[in-house]
Amino acid sequence: MVMKIAVLPGDGIGPEIVAQAARVLEALRSDGLKIELEYAHIGGAGYDAAGDPFPAATEKLALAADAVLLGAVGGYQYDTLARPLRPEQGLLRIRKGLGLFANLRPAMVYPELVNASSLKPELVSGLDIMILRELTGDIYFGQPRGIRTLDNGERQGFDTMHYSESEIRRVAHVGFQIALKRAGLNGKGKMCSVDKANVLDTSMFWREIVTEVSREYPQVELSHMYVDNAAMQLVRAPKQFDVILTGNIFGDILSDEASMLTGSIGMLPSASLDANNKGLYEPCHGSAPDIAGKNIANPLATILSVAMMMRYTFLREDIAQRIETAVRKTLQQGLRTGDIAEAGMQKIGTAAMGDAVVAAL
Repeated sequence: MVMKIAVLPGDGIGPEIVAQAARVLEALRSDGLKIELEYAHIGGAGYDAAGDPFPAATEKLALAADAVLLGAVGGYQYDTLARPLRPEQGLLRIRKGLGLFANLRPAMVYPELVNASSLKPELVSGLDIMILRELTGDIYFGQPRGIRTLDNGERQGFDTMHYSESEIRRVAHVGFQIALKRAGLNGKGKMCSVDKANVLDTSMFWREIVTEVSREYPQVELSHMYVDNAAMQLVRAPKQFDVILTGNIFGDILSDEASMLTGSIGMLPSASLDANNKGLYEPCHGSAPDIAGKNIANPLATILSVAMMMRYTFLREDIAQRIETAVRKTLQQGLRTGDIAEAGMQKIGTAAMGDAVVAAL
């Protein structure tokens, strides 16, 4: 099987970190894995090249590929563009265009990075949770939206939050299946659905449908939690969670919060999947334009995103574990980029971290 991968470096530090992840793929290809990489523009780079944050050529390539590897989008120079032309619209459009409704964001603390977390070691040691964020619905895509002038002359901004039953059901099934997979053959899965059902009708409906779907998964223990409490519990006792299922806007916020449990957002990969496990894989962090081109960005989240690609789209658990083991060996050697550096460790740059991971493969 040939693995056809569309590579979209994007903006800011995107090209630097994607370059290191591509080196991992090329190393695997040299070992005999059949991999085809084809590059295209997205985000600000897409606007610069074609006047569109998601150019038609990029869309065509992404649709034809088996998986997409993406760096990051955004930059200060694009802040004055009209909304449809801003880099972030390219990201929203590729997610919607490919039907990528399930966003998987693992938060795992490597033993070597326990002290890099902003929380006490005893709170995060052994942490391994999965946040599943619904990605194509909710207030980010709801219509109507905009800015209007009321009858009294006052201007008002407005957005619309809504979820259809089918949207909730399909992501709930993914969540329960992940919980079962993580539990293994003999364990009992655990999933916490996060909402704001005490205030929002959308969340009340979300809770109702998730509860209905849970009846098909008696092996999984389902709990519910309000999003404000979930945010507090993530920093109070994060190891109480296993799989967290939530909507688009809450998942956006909680997954970034969870990133700091691991020591750095530079360590968090992600996968966005469609109904057939075709996926877009990207680090959870942004384009960080302030450090772009300085060879100091952490490429490990992007490299770990490649591991997720092998696991979820290509069903090659062996290769996924090989990549993750290489990252672990690199950390065991005491090599650190600036975001995870600590006393007694060797501080290195983006390219050198890529060198180390490739060598550890």
